[in-house]
Amino acid sequence: MLTDIWTVMRKELQEAFNRGDRVGKFGLLFMIFSFGILLPWQMGRSWVESPITLVYWSWVPLFLVNAVVADSFAGERERHTLETLLASRLPDQAILFGKLLAALAYGVGLTWASLLVGLITINLFHGEGRLLFYPSAVALGVIGISLLSGGLAAGAGVLVSLRAKSVQQAIQVLSIATMALIFIPTFGLQALPAAWQERLWNMVAGWNVTQAVRVAIAVLAVLNGVLIGAAMRRFQRARLIVE
Repeated sequence: MLTDIWTVMRKELQEAFNRGDRVGKFGLLFMIFSFGILLPWQMGRSWVESPITLVYWSWVPLFLVNAVVADSFAGERERHTLETLLASRLPDQAILFGKLLAALAYGVGLTWASLLVGLITINLFHGEGRLLFYPSAVALGVIGISLLSGGLAAGAGVLVSLRAKSVQQAIQVLSIATMALIFIPTFGLQALPAAWQERLWNMVAGWNVTQAVRVAIAVLAVLNGVLIGAAMRRFQRARLIVE
């Protein structure tokens, strides 16, 4: 099973890195530049000292994984290769998890590459002879939350791609969902009365970072499990061939 999963993963990753046009590759480099150089340089030591960086590293995998996972099944359907894939000897779980893990590895791998570049940038421009690194709670949060955030995007993306008739349709649905996930809470908070906002910010300021990270990881882990379970139930060879 692991060999079959790796076979699918390797195929998906090769296609992900090969099919990007110049615009797509420029956008990818721009994102790495923004989160690996520009923002760390502008924010200074707060980039590694402030827990607010957890928010940035929870967003980045969403966009990167969405760029790949939309093609997972919708792309096969568009290229008329889905029937060939489903007729292969590969087990259902190998196909599903190979595609899901490939999207996750792509998004999270590039996120962690940006994270590494950001640490180098911080130490070069703001280190002043000292080695700057994330506090242990923030470091755990960055790694765990970025991984699970990417898993959330991969699970949701596979579900959407299984139903979508085209890659463009899958990208549109995932983009709208991602924007809603980011902007609805933001504008929702701004719409609250000033007294409620102040009370909420005071409550957040009093949180213990370690406890908040543990809660966030636990919630994301449950959501990942739900989405992966739904994808496993939705993935049915006979149904996909008919569709």
